[in-house]
Formats: sequence, structure tokens, C-alpha cells
Amino acid sequence: MNGRLKAAGGAVGGGLLVAGTTSDAGKSVVTAGICRWLARQGVRVAPFKAQNMSLNSFVTREGAEIGRAQAMQAAAARVEPTALMNPVLLKPGSDRSSQVVLLGKPVGELSARGYHDGRQEQLLGTVTDCLAELRRTHDAVICEGAGSPAEINLRRTDIVNMGLARAARIPVVVVGDIDRGGVFASFFGTTALLSKEDQALVAGYLVNKFRGDVTLLEPGLAMLRGLTGRQTLGVLPFAHGLGIDEEDGLRVSLRGAVRESVVAPPHGAEVLRVAVCAVPLMSNFTDVDALAAEPGVVVRFVDRAEELADADLVVLPGTRGTVRALEWLRARGLADAIARRAAEGRPVLGICGGFQILGELIEDEVESKAGTVEGLGLLPVRVRFAAEKTLARPAGTALGEPVEGYEIHHGVAEVTGGDEEFLDGCRAGSVWGTHWHGSLESDGFRRALLRRVAADAGRAFVPAPGTCFAALREEQLDRLGDLIEEHADTAALLRLIEEGVPDGLPFVPPGAP
Repeated sequence: MNGRLKAAGGAVGGGLLVAGTTSDAGKSVVTAGICRWLARQGVRVAPFKAQNMSLNSFVTREGAEIGRAQAMQAAAARVEPTALMNPVLLKPGSDRSSQVVLLGKPVGELSARGYHDGRQEQLLGTVTDCLAELRRTHDAVICEGAGSPAEINLRRTDIVNMGLARAARIPVVVVGDIDRGGVFASFFGTTALLSKEDQALVAGYLVNKFRGDVTLLEPGLAMLRGLTGRQTLGVLPFAHGLGIDEEDGLRVSLRGAVRESVVAPPHGAEVLRVAVCAVPLMSNFTDVDALAAEPGVVVRFVDRAEELADADLVVLPGTRGTVRALEWLRARGLADAIARRAAEGRPVLGICGGFQILGELIEDEVESKAGTVEGLGLLPVRVRFAAEKTLARPAGTALGEPVEGYEIHHGVAEVTGGDEEFLDGCRAGSVWGTHWHGSLESDGFRRALLRRVAADAGRAFVPAPGTCFAALREEQLDRLGDLIEEHADTAALLRLIEEGVPDGLPFVPPGAP
């Protein structure tokens, strides 16, 4: 498989679209797994998602904002992430509107209706140009769809599922989550709701999260092939501990998943308990993944004041709605509980929006348009929201250790005091604040911070000296590659990538209305 793959046209690299019967069917995992499997074979592969709706984003080295799932998939492919891999990113600000990030830069705020009524169709050319460039420079591009390709109410303006597949003439594999039940109906119904032209691109299915004896599934797979004329290209087993970066902030990327793969006892005499406030529009909740990877650190997401009582560290994470999150904290009694912690010298860490909330004053005519709002007053910081978003990849030193991170924020912080500088923020007593996401992935810095937290909390906790977060993530990506290599029909997948859509795929009635 070494050397350049050729698609059906012979001039560009091969392509494949991984669609799903539903959201969270496993598209991100399968895409990453295929990327890692191909990369291990010496194939120059890149991930691609035309349009991503997520509050969990990342900044590339050229200063572009993309979904973290695509950055994770780029790591699986062993390539540097770029804006080409996620040309359209939608960042929800409410149930009805999102910030539109185009080629890594914000271009405005649009309602869902405004986006689907015209703007989305206009972006198809940009999307296909990005995909074409990736296919020109790589042997293969593995595309991820969004939601379901059978959203017939949105098909006219679709640029991420069948609309993309039609425009680029690439085959589609549909993933279904059997752990939810109804996977056969989902495969059949998804196919039967597509138009004849769209169905001609659906080349097969992948069952995800199967538990048990696969031979019991085989009669159903045979019947599905008889009904649709398409084979199932693999049955992937349910696998614990795959804590990859997810798109949806309503779910938690780890919930102990990295700990499941580490399976290590606390290094010291006691554990350290971390409570993360699950604020509205929570963004980049993956910041705490590195804490969960530490043996003896217990991370949980909370939304009640009483859940902070036994926490050794409280984290206020990033949010797309700083003022809204501040109001939520006050309404639920969490703001008062955090203030009491600070007065008692118990550790609190604010990251990005959480850092802004901990300050004295917030001037916001951009995000919430709420004007001047008082913060929690726990850090000597004043924040003014600027129209232009800060996107950066800073590096520096904190607590005597090297640190790298990334910044995604409209708020500009003016630090007027504090006991010590902390990255671009500060520390005041036991309260810490910074705009830097991803800083806890720097192993030496994370251990130094945990030692300070343990000392302030009076815990006999000692960070394990050998925990390497980057190595743990590589281990997880290799496990994704193993799932594909060991449980998918890799020869069939390779044929699709190299040769394109097979001829003679039958139409399954009734088709799209």
C-alpha cells in the first residue's frame, strides 16, 4: 500500500466519506481509526470534515480555528492539522444561532434559518476546493459526515454528507451504533430515504459498538445485504477507554476513559478530587482530559453547589457565553460556593471564559451584548470583549516548567495585580486564571500545578512522575487503528478509497420524496 493511491479519475488522491445513521454513531472514531490504519501502512492520508458544529475547537499553527475532532484525526493521520481539514465550523451561541468560522476565521453570526436558507449552499464551492486541495497533496482523504445523510429536510443545502459525496464523486460508508439498538432498521431506512443518485454512492455499512458473539449477528447482516445489495464492511466491538476529542459539549470526552486505559493506582497516599462546573455552552472541556489521565486524580462534571464540598480543585472551563455562564453560576448557588472556597484558601482554576468570570468586571458588547457586568471579583482582572477574536498558539513557562497552549477568545484581559503571573493571567491566593487552553497537556507543568493544589488542599497526593499525556493519546489512536485493522474488511475499504464508487449498486425504494 505504499506509494500514491489513485482515485477513479486517476489524477487525485483517493477519498471516502464516513457517514452515520445518527449523531454520535461513531463517525469521528471510525474516521480516526481509518486514518491511523492507513498512516501505519505508509499512506499519506488526511482527515476532512466540510462543516462541523462544535464548541470544542483547536488552533492550528497558522492561527486557524478548526474542530478538535479534526485535529485529533490529523494526529491519527500523523499530519499537521490545517484549516483545509475543516473549512466551516459553526459555534453555537444559543439554540437558534451560531458563529460561522470560515477557513479558520470568524465571519459573523447567523441564525439556523439564515444559514440553511442560502449561506450554506454558497459555501459548497469553498468546501469542494478545500477537499480537492487535500486530495491533490495526499494519497487519500477520509471525510467525516455530520448527523445523518438522510436528513431529507436539509438535503437541498447539504454540503457535508451526500451533497459533498455527489460533488466530489466519493464513495460513502454508513456507520451505525448497535449499542443503541435498531441498527438494521437504521441502515435500511437511511439508504431507502436517499434519492437514487445519492444511493448510488452508498457502498456499504460498518457496525459499531457490538458486544457479544459476532456469529449471532451474521444472519441479520446477510438479510441486510439481500435487502440493500450492500455488504457490511466490518463489525467493530465495543471498546472502553477511547477518550478521543468529541464535538458535543453535552457529553464528556473522558469520564474516566483515559484512566481505564492507564489502570494505575494513586502514586501517593490520597486521591485528588477535581470538580468541573458544567456551565452552559461549555467549550474545550477537553482541557481537563490531562487531569483525568493522572493516576489518583478523579474528575467529575458538576452542576450543584453541594457537589463542590469535597472537591480539592474546582475548575471553571471555557464557554461560548461568558455572561450567560456567570448568571447560571449565580442562579444555582455555585458562585457563592466558589467565593467561599477562595476565602478559605481552597484552589480554583479558571480557563478562558472561566478566567473571565473570576475577574472583577466584564464589558461585553460583542458576545452577549450585556454591557458592563460584575464578575466574581476573585481575580484582579478586567475583561473587555473585542470584535476580533484572538487565535494564538502561545508557549512559555509557569511554575518553573515549560508550557504550550492555544487561545480562542474575544475577551481581552487587563491584569491589575495578583500574587504572581500565571501564563497570560494571574494567581491571587488560591485562585488561578488563564486564557490558555491545553496547558495541562504539558506534563511537567501539570504535575507542578497538582503539587500546589494538593498542598493548598491538605492532601497527601503525589503526581505520578512518568505520566506522559502525549503517549497516552498515541496509545488511544493506535487502538482506533487496531479496531479497523482487526475488525473491518480493510481490503474492501482500500478498494473504495483507490477505485471509487463501485458500479451496479441497486436502488432501494422508496427513495427521497
